[in-house]
Amino acid sequence: MPEHVVTEQALRELAARAFDTPVLSVYLDTTPEAGNADDHRARLRGMLKKSTLQADAEAILRYFEQAHDWRGRGVAVFSAQDADFFQVYTMQVGLRDQVWEGRHPYVRPLVALFDAYGYYGVVLIDKERARFFFFHLGVLEEQEGYEGQEVRKVKAGGGSSAPGRRVGAPGLDNYLAEVIERNMREAAHAAMRFFTRHKVRRILIGGSEENTALFRKMLPLRWQSLVVGTFPIEMRASHAEVWQKAMEVGAEAERKQEARLIERVRVEAAKGGLAVTGLDETLGAVYEGRARLVVVEEGYREAGYRCTGCGFLTTQPLEACPFCGSPLEEVPDAVELVVRQAIDKGTEVEMVPHPLDDIGHIGALLRY
Repeated sequence: MPEHVVTEQALRELAARAFDTPVLSVYLDTTPEAGNADDHRARLRGMLKKSTLQADAEAILRYFEQAHDWRGRGVAVFSAQDADFFQVYTMQVGLRDQVWEGRHPYVRPLVALFDAYGYYGVVLIDKERARFFFFHLGVLEEQEGYEGQEVRKVKAGGGSSAPGRRVGAPGLDNYLAEVIERNMREAAHAAMRFFTRHKVRRILIGGSEENTALFRKMLPLRWQSLVVGTFPIEMRASHAEVWQKAMEVGAEAERKQEARLIERVRVEAAKGGLAVTGLDETLGAVYEGRARLVVVEEGYREAGYRCTGCGFLTTQPLEACPFCGSPLEEVPDAVELVVRQAIDKGTEVEMVPHPLDDIGHIGALLRY
């Protein structure tokens, strides 16, 4: 059974899936901290005991007993045997054990992983060279390097790489500054090409304080806005060291960004601006295409009603859809469905791992 990488396109396609029969969605933590393969299988069997979808539960157990190689740190499996559907996604980041049954694959945990670990670009920079890394869900997907002109360091009173110039002379200082600036500018252009190719969402810059500041200035404002942090690190650092340091800095930056975002949603909604809070208002904004970013408390669930005709969602038990007049059906988790709709419409989704009581657990920034 082939295992898949969770790309943005794969997530959208999975979110758009709908079946006439129920789907069993399983998330399994396979980190060493959670035990060995036997421990993982034992936990999985316990999780699936209460499942009403026996054929799917058996198919998932069979996969883990016969086909899974246990190399990842987390696995997501989606099974709808009656629809001949079985999909496996592995990743190098841990996740929480979960089981979910419904008419759609349960994608919210994958959205949370994307939000925390998806599409990271990292630059290590000094005055002569740069290293570029693209990490996605904990995996180093690609790396490149840039080599600029050598910046020669000469002892006082000695010669220089610029004929006729000496250290300390204004001409030499200007020459070295020009070389460094040119290296930085070319490295920035190379980085932009690399990050454009991989559609990075966040950028971290490693190196000395002086070098990271100079490199950042060389980036256009659009790219500067994606820089979430800088950190000191040696140019020869290993991939694992780069990832670990980037995640430490990135996690702290993410917490600050979340706090600013939540406050913006709260303030804008309070003054009747371009934001809404609460499930019903957010459902409407997403359905109408007005939402440009949805912020959701992880684990928040609430029942609702869905139009059987046009897919309109609401928390109100209406007799008929206000848009197309079709009857509504009750759904156990309207939050999951609004997240799916947002992904399908290309709306950004921010999953927050702490309570959002002050905005009703969910909210959105609006386009208009």
